[in-house]
Amino acid sequence: MEVEEGIISPRRGKNDPVLGPDVILAMVPEGLRYLSKKTGGERLPVHDMALSHLYRPQTRMRSVSFAGPFLGAPQAVLAMEKLIVLGAKRFWALGWCGSLQRYLKIGDVVIPTSAVVEEGTSHHYPIGKRPVEPDPLITGLLAHGVKELQVESRTGMVWSTDAPYRETPAKVEKYGQQGVLAVEMEMSALMQVALFRSVAFTGMLVVSDELFDLRWHTGFSSSRVKEVTRAGADLLLKLISSLAVESERDGTGL
Repeated sequence: MEVEEGIISPRRGKNDPVLGPDVILAMVPEGLRYLSKKTGGERLPVHDMALSHLYRPQTRMRSVSFAGPFLGAPQAVLAMEKLIVLGAKRFWALGWCGSLQRYLKIGDVVIPTSAVVEEGTSHHYPIGKRPVEPDPLITGLLAHGVKELQVESRTGMVWSTDAPYRETPAKVEKYGQQGVLAVEMEMSALMQVALFRSVAFTGMLVVSDELFDLRWHTGFSSSRVKEVTRAGADLLLKLISSLAVESERDGTGL
């Protein structure tokens, strides 16, 4: 399927960095702060309004970068587009979500495998009849690895919306009854853009709030949410490191 490109295209600026294959999209500040501090992150100069914070470890893990935070599909997709032209080939999102199921509590983990699309960005990235889903290989690695965290975790569909103030009781009930695990703002768009641009994407979401009883119970500042977010960041670093070792062994360079 031939698709016409936009008049404005993402470009590498004269002083922009060249990135390794892996980028962690730290959707929330907590994740970005932790990753930067843990690895002695060096802030990289990059000229893009949607990508204000980009770091690379000063440790031996030079093949990975961290970017964020992001609020909503438009900003996250603008950043992803820029990161792709800087060299990124695999994207690992670390974010938060609101539970639609009673068995998923604050501090539990969701690994999205598909999404209900209620954001307006992904429709601009046609992928034909392909389903909106993440890369199966790295999603499988993540779903297996998350068991190490010893927290309740589920894989399944999430609901991506641009309008958190329009998460109405009717919609929460409808999607909950359909088995949708959680609501957030970016996953469907990131999945679709990854398919459109032929890069790999997966995501890990920590439950930060609950909507399943049609009331809003928040845990944004809870120690459990922060602890699981940091543990998730450690897991992503571990998985990326193992893939880097494998690529060096087989000479793929990915």
